Amino acid sequence: MSIAENLSEIKSALPPHVTLVAVSKTKPVTDLMEAYNAGQRIFGENKIQEMTDKWQQMPKDIQWHMIGHVQSNKVKYMIPYVRLIHGVDSLKLLQEINRLAGKWRKKVDCLLQIHIAEEETKFGLNEEELEEMLKQVQHDQEGFENIRIVGLMGMATFTDNQKQIKREFLHLKTIFDKHSHLNTDNCHLTTLSMGMSGDYQLAIECGSNMVRIGSSIFGSR
Repeated sequence: MSIAENLSEIKSALPPHVTLVAVSKTKPVTDLMEAYNAGQRIFGENKIQEMTDKWQQMPKDIQWHMIGHVQSNKVKYMIPYVRLIHGVDSLKLLQEINRLAGKWRKKVDCLLQIHIAEEETKFGLNEEELEEMLKQVQHDQEGFENIRIVGLMGMATFTDNQKQIKREFLHLKTIFDKHSHLNTDNCHLTTLSMGMSGDYQLAIECGSNMVRIGSSIFGSR
């Protein structure tokens, strides 16, 4: 099937409250444009340089999501255009995003990445670090006036064990629910980003309202 057909099939099966991020990393602009022409407007990339190159070449009504691990020294390149940063996993990174967003006089939406997988290679905050970070951001409104924490993101363990994946997703949903009452200018959790091509249906069952799908749209890499 074509990219447009894949996209149509996935979108028709998604509940209305679930946002689809088309993960376009390593794919050429021609592939992205096929998805764009089929109506897709949200694309996720995991390398800032690649995302910036595509942003420069493509229509400006696209929402670009940074879904990969972010190095502080690269943040400046995406601040002018990025719509949502999924993988904020440290206070230092959040402070850098806030500082650079201030230079552009804009607010940048961020998701805090939570470590839910059993793999050590995955990035993310533990619950204690999350609590500490949320506390700091809320208590220092002026110090974080150029960012908005709008939700949480997590990646399950790469395994065929569906019970384990479900357990990890439900764990993240519990953490999300615990903090969803927060409502300040810079901290209001409404987005739960979990689920990729192999497990997004299970993620939605477990409460996800944003899924990151790549290979099921664009084919394997």
